[in-house]
Amino acid sequence: LFAAHVAEGAPEKPKRSALNQLTRMLLRKYDCGVRPVHNWTTTTTVFIDLILQSVLDVDSKTQSITTSIWYRQIWTDEFLVWDPEEFDGINEISLSSDAIWIPDIIVREIVDEGKSPPIPYVYVNSSGSVKNYRPMQVVLACNLEMYAFPFDKQNCSLTFRSWLHSVKEIDLGLWRSAEAITNDKKEFMNDGEWELLAIPSSYWHVHQDDMGYAHIQFNVLIRRRPLLYVVGLLIPSIFLMLVDVISFYLPLNSGTRITFKISILLGYTVFRVNLTDELPVTAVQIPLIGVFFAVCMAMLMLSLTKSILVVKLLHHSEKEVRQMSVSACLLDKYGSAGHDFPESALTSVKTLDQSGDFDLDPSLDDDLLSLDEMHDPAPSGLEWLHQELVSLREAFSQEDSESSAQGEWLALCSKLDRFLFRFYLLVLGLYTATLVLLWASWSFS
Repeated sequence: LFAAHVAEGAPEKPKRSALNQLTRMLLRKYDCGVRPVHNWTTTTTVFIDLILQSVLDVDSKTQSITTSIWYRQIWTDEFLVWDPEEFDGINEISLSSDAIWIPDIIVREIVDEGKSPPIPYVYVNSSGSVKNYRPMQVVLACNLEMYAFPFDKQNCSLTFRSWLHSVKEIDLGLWRSAEAITNDKKEFMNDGEWELLAIPSSYWHVHQDDMGYAHIQFNVLIRRRPLLYVVGLLIPSIFLMLVDVISFYLPLNSGTRITFKISILLGYTVFRVNLTDELPVTAVQIPLIGVFFAVCMAMLMLSLTKSILVVKLLHHSEKEVRQMSVSACLLDKYGSAGHDFPESALTSVKTLDQSGDFDLDPSLDDDLLSLDEMHDPAPSGLEWLHQELVSLREAFSQEDSESSAQGEWLALCSKLDRFLFRFYLLVLGLYTATLVLLWASWSFS
């Protein structure tokens, strides 16, 4: 009686919940290392779905792309089936992903999983359908085509396959239609540098060692938005080239053209060095924008070289004219130790008169001739004055001829400068047209 009384007074053991009972029932004899089929010849089909959220980084140096995606796997586990009526109408439960069988689906191009958050649970419904949803931040190896930067398009693929199982054991399929996946852009963050064009998908078998392996490939087609690089790289370069072209209108003999062109070249060099980190780095192919900067530098050097050549020719002529100036003649005259006047000095007047460059007053000619007829050496002052007048006349005549030669030489240098300027414009125009056609062909291809 005492024992019966104690048993009646003891608290009842709490009853296990339906969810707990269901979980224990499903996992009691479950082996997560065995493919969940009753007949081993039955193929387990794993349906795959992919939603691209954003493109985080495109690294041309390592030929990799970092993306954030939503990845979904759905398959049927024949060992995880129950009747909802026996467990309080429970139709779906979550189980630990470590406690059940998970297909060995991998991404062939994956380099690193990045900072993907761990999701330790999967959803299982009463019919045995298992849903494995998880976000992934993956770093993918991709053959990046940077030739048309910043007007480039990239095609990076994610290829899903089973690591060990052949198509007879694990087959792959699309959870949604290929068209729905291709045009799905609702979840993509479309306010960044990259624009999502499409995500086409394809399915095929790869035969290896007399075994077929199922593959599903998603091609992520993205296009770069070039506005930032056009404003920051191309437009400043174009402005500097236009300023260099306008500098050809500076006067040829002003002496400021070469200084101005050197300043432009120096400024362009500093601009190019400061923007080195903004350009893609590839070891196989030089981007077209790199060729653009190199050719712009070469054009600036060609412009500077042309101006130096023309100014050198011009100043070489001025030097020769300066050696025949009036001051040089007078300095040579007064620099002599004595005043020896040759007898033939007066005859130069007749020679100068025959040249017709300068016409003196007829009375002055009569005076000079009268001095020539004088045989008295006493008035040495008149002879000295006569000699100086003859020297000045020769100097004026030479100065006039050299000034005329200088003008003709300046006109010749100006014609050469115009010719080289037109040739420079022709080369610049051909280069610009070629560059625009190449960029346009890559952008619209």
